[in-house]
Amino acid sequence: MASKLMDLVYWRNLRRTGVVFTGLVIGLASLFQLSVITVFSHILLGVMCITFPLCFYYKLLELLHWSHGYHPFQSYLDYDSSLTDNETVMLVEEAVLMIAFAVSELKRLLFIESIIDSIKFVLFLYLLTYIGTETTGLTLVMAAVIALFSLPLLYKKQQVRIRRVVRAVKAFVKKLNDLFVSLYESVRPPPSTASTPKPAPPAAIKQKAKSK
Repeated sequence: MASKLMDLVYWRNLRRTGVVFTGLVIGLASLFQLSVITVFSHILLGVMCITFPLCFYYKLLELLHWSHGYHPFQSYLDYDSSLTDNETVMLVEEAVLMIAFAVSELKRLLFIESIIDSIKFVLFLYLLTYIGTETTGLTLVMAAVIALFSLPLLYKKQQVRIRRVVRAVKAFVKKLNDLFVSLYESVRPPPSTASTPKPAPPAAIKQKAKSK
């Protein structure tokens, strides 16, 4: 499954990737004007408008004894898309782990376990409010699909330049993070230390010993 996805993302099969990418973009663009149910039903109807004539054509050839009853979609029918018990357990475990990780991270950020991380989360949420007013979730999904089919190929062709930019951005982020940490350390109150009795000077100890 992962290898097939990588083949699509890196355009190793131009025809297949072009069909998938065009179908996704057209389907998402249709959702701006139509509902999900309407788009889904029309897509399936369009597929069946192709499969039905082909099946009737091959059946007609079989009736005329011009073919041996070959089914045009037999390879798709023979393809086993079911999951084994181990694969199902692995998928469920991965989903549960991802949900548990997301819940723990949200709990950590919402209840201020780390002030720096919570400040970053607040800034991220504030940025999302502006993004939400300018765009919709469907627009973000379409942008994610376009990025998925374009950025990996761009990175493959421009690895050296992109790595330089990434290193520069990482250095800037590190400097900014160090600045926030230093500001937080400067305004944080010092930890309270318990008052401990001061030891008596040696001269006083000697005088007590002589008096005894």
